[in-house]
Formats: sequence, C-alpha cells, structure tokens
Amino acid sequence: MIKKNFNYSPNFDLQKRHNHQIKFLIFHYTGMRSESEAINRLTNTQSRVSSHYLIKRNGEIIVLVPDLYVAWHAGKSYWKRFKFLNKSSIGIEISNPGHQNNYKNFSKNQIKSIYKLTRHLMLKYKIKPKNILGHSDIAPTRKQDPGEKFPWRLLAKKKIVIWHSIPDIILEKNRLKSIDSKLEKYFFKNLSKIGYVFNNSENLKKKKFFNLIAKAFQRRFRQQIVNGKIDKECLLISENLAKKFT
Repeated sequence: MIKKNFNYSPNFDLQKRHNHQIKFLIFHYTGMRSESEAINRLTNTQSRVSSHYLIKRNGEIIVLVPDLYVAWHAGKSYWKRFKFLNKSSIGIEISNPGHQNNYKNFSKNQIKSIYKLTRHLMLKYKIKPKNILGHSDIAPTRKQDPGEKFPWRLLAKKKIVIWHSIPDIILEKNRLKSIDSKLEKYFFKNLSKIGYVFNNSENLKKKKFFNLIAKAFQRRFRQQIVNGKIDKECLLISENLAKKFT
C-alpha cells in the first residue's frame, strides 16, 4: 500500500470516467520557485490547472484529484491518434523549479516515489509502458517538462517505460555526427511512428517548429545534449525506438 496525503484541488471535470478510459500517465514538473507556491497554484480555483498527484521533494505523495476524475494538466496535447489527453490520462506533477528557475536534479526520495506510484497505477489501470510519457512528448512546441534530468533510463531498467537498446559506446561514436536532409526526414518519420504528432497550432516557423520537436525527443531519449540538432546518434535512437513503440 502506498502512503498518500490529500490536498484536493477544485480544478477537475465533474463527470466521472471509467477505469478503461485511463490509457496514459503523464509526468510534469511544477516549474515554480517553491513547493508551497506550486501547491497553491494546483489547488487554486483561479489557476484552472491541476494534476492527480504531486510528488514533493521529500518524496511525499499528495492526491490532488481522484483518479476517476479528469484533472487539468495536459492542455492542448497530441500523441498518436489521441488529442487533448486530459480525458485519457493521469497527471503526476513533481516538485522541481524547472528550466526557468534553476532546474534541479530530482531527489532520491522523489525517484523512489515516482517508481512506486507509477508501478501502482500501471497495474491498477493496465497502462502500457509505451503510454507513460512526459508533458514535452505530448506538447513539444509548448512544454519542456519533466526535462532532461528526469530519470527515464532508470525507470526503463525497472521496466516502467520504454528506452532504446543501443550500447553507449555506439551512441558516443555517433554523437554530433551530421546527417543529410534525406536522413533528417527519416528521423522525423521515426518520431511519427513513436507517437509524436506534428501539429503546428502555434504557427511557428518551420525551422523553429522542427527544432522544438527534436529537442523534446532529446530531452526524453538523448539527455546528454539537448540542442535540437539531429545527428547520427539521434537517428539511430529514433530507428531503434520506432520498432518498440509500434
């Protein structure tokens, strides 16, 4: 049994959903300077944002919205054939100041709680590892969280999420090696197979748009360098993952 505390948020849809409608689990960071500030925002009527859970720096798990109600955490979001993922997901906020406020490593206690809570929810709602995502995966042009310091690789070792299976030595040999435009197109085709959706609803310039999608991919799967430039290492990882996500 997982120990949880409660601090309910008023920001959720009143209509209940069924267990089988929950297909995704989405990780976020709070992106605020202090934990108390983050809790206040997630429980404030005027903010119109919430999540189902918050994991504090000390690892404490707080329930903000019960699982079977739709929390307001994903916003305009897309993954494969799904749109606006609030209705089909559980959102987990993790206390971290984020990129705008001196982005920190997640604490050991947080990582333990992330693992415990994720495993519990996966079993309870039959959520597949390929459906456990970051906010930046489903909203790559708007969001950076949970960011490149999130322990995706560690969670993959525990069979919680999907990761590539390419040895580090091969990756390091191909890091920063440039590729031609034909292979860049192949890279983005692989991203589409993984689940990324190329929806330019903000009407960004083409170069900026694809740069942000590449950065979202790197934050998730090539965390050492997040520059939006597609090199041979990124291409190899995308190719490997495309087979695992389909």
